[in-house]
Amino acid sequence: MPLNIRFLGFRMPRWAKFKKEFTLHSIPKMSGASSSSSAPSRAPAYHPAVREISLTESDAAADSLALAFADDDVAMYFVKMIETEGWTDEERWNMHVRIMRSIVNAHCLKGLVLTIGPNYDCVALWMPPGTNMDDTLTMFDSSMWRMSRKLSDEGHYRFQREFLPLLHKTKEEVLGSLDNDSWYLVYIGTKPDSRGKGYAKQLIEYVTRQVSDLWWREYD
Repeated sequence: MPLNIRFLGFRMPRWAKFKKEFTLHSIPKMSGASSSSSAPSRAPAYHPAVREISLTESDAAADSLALAFADDDVAMYFVKMIETEGWTDEERWNMHVRIMRSIVNAHCLKGLVLTIGPNYDCVALWMPPGTNMDDTLTMFDSSMWRMSRKLSDEGHYRFQREFLPLLHKTKEEVLGSLDNDSWYLVYIGTKPDSRGKGYAKQLIEYVTRQVSDLWWREYD
């Protein structure tokens, strides 16, 4: 079964103490066209191919994530309903891609977007402790609000009134008092032709191992 998941959270101990040591900028940024850099790479040796992407690569990463979730019932929940029975397959797919692009944009702005592989083969969307992708400013800046207005009336309701609140509710119920001290893996998906290579595992371990390193450093 492909590893395409949502709603994974884990605690970052004493985040206030570690936030200066483990930041979004501790992961090297490289463009899709070139992996060279004048500055030395700070990527951990155990996953040298993992990299963070910025808004300039957001659409390409989102398109790969759309492929990863092409057969996912939840991803299609916003575009498959009675109101959209008249949509063509192309129209439905284009809206699915647009949804993914706005979500990836939001994570580039407020969270952490990681990828691995030669062509965005696997993409992970993380939210650091105390942050969310659906505050008012991020909704506008990421085009998420504009995207949701392009959905059908029922699709808009499902996205704004069901899906987004469920993200918060699920996270709060699972993590409880640890909610604001936890990293949150919102989406991770691998393109169908890139599965079985351990990409998703590497994207998860890239963050969890850094958090673990900081944890043990506290008790050295």
